[in-house]
Amino acid sequence: MEIEGWKLVVDCTGEGVLFVQADADVQLADLEAAGLRPPFPCWDQLLFDVEGSSGTINCPLLLIQVMIRSNHVMCDAIGIAQFMNAVSELARGLPSITVKPVWCRELIEMRNPPVSDTLPDVPFVPMVERSFTVRASDVVAMKKCLPPLLRDTATTFEILAAFLWRARTTTLDIPPGEDAPLVVAVNFRDGYGAGMSLPTGYYGNAVATSMVPADAAVLRRGSLGDAAVLRRGSLGDAVALVQLAKAAGTTEYFRSTAKGTKVRGLRSFNPANLLAISDTRNIGFHRMDFGWGEPVFAGPVSTFFTMCYFIRVKDGDGEDAFVMPLMLPRLAMDRFASEVERSLFDDANHM
Repeated sequence: MEIEGWKLVVDCTGEGVLFVQADADVQLADLEAAGLRPPFPCWDQLLFDVEGSSGTINCPLLLIQVMIRSNHVMCDAIGIAQFMNAVSELARGLPSITVKPVWCRELIEMRNPPVSDTLPDVPFVPMVERSFTVRASDVVAMKKCLPPLLRDTATTFEILAAFLWRARTTTLDIPPGEDAPLVVAVNFRDGYGAGMSLPTGYYGNAVATSMVPADAAVLRRGSLGDAAVLRRGSLGDAVALVQLAKAAGTTEYFRSTAKGTKVRGLRSFNPANLLAISDTRNIGFHRMDFGWGEPVFAGPVSTFFTMCYFIRVKDGDGEDAFVMPLMLPRLAMDRFASEVERSLFDDANHM
């Protein structure tokens, strides 16, 4: 609930966690045959929208059914994964949980109300959602197309983000001169990013978003496979911009975000051009085991137009792979699929 000064507090009513019991007329094998990738078949029927459970204010902290709905004000994805792994440990009969939860919200305190610019709404057009699977061999092929300096330093996330950013900008046909900003989530727990030395077990929000603008023409210009120089429009150029966005996530930036202040200005942009990426591969959802083995799929079940998740999965051969669910207008989705196929084919020819 909200109190004076825009502060959010938990009203401990003692009502517990909201569980939903239901019967299904399908088996997991039926869903697996349809493909356990976003968008899931029948997911809107699997997720019962309990009245009053989907908001931020005056709603339950957690809703558990076939899928899980949590209140993002209380914790980020790492926090909810920590909680679910703790539940799974108790379900398996462990005497205590491995990671003890830590409150310590005073370490990251919002002292002033946040100041945000009002952006126009994204124009409504019919959308389609599709998932794209990227295997380790695809990442290796893309890495070999980078300039030598980046080839040795670029992470899998930076390569995938750059690849997705360029391909999406191209297929949306964003006019030259318009910004196509990239937003990445930066984790500030100890051992990640700038590091806030938060105690082990802290499950609150310790993630901030960092944005880097780029002219659409710069992202689209040049060939994906040019590894000779780090030039405008190459995959290497986009990787360097992703690294810039990550590097901007300093401790000072995170604290200023928590305090509701601004540390730097951004040019105005068309919100339909924005791409936000959240990497869930190493959060821990895939390790949850309630006694019958690790999950076949664990991650976001859907996405929206300006958002993409990187989700850890197994491919048809049982090897580690990544899924990228994406939502685009239908014609743009057809172009994106062709761009992905062409780019990966070009990468193989440039190795």
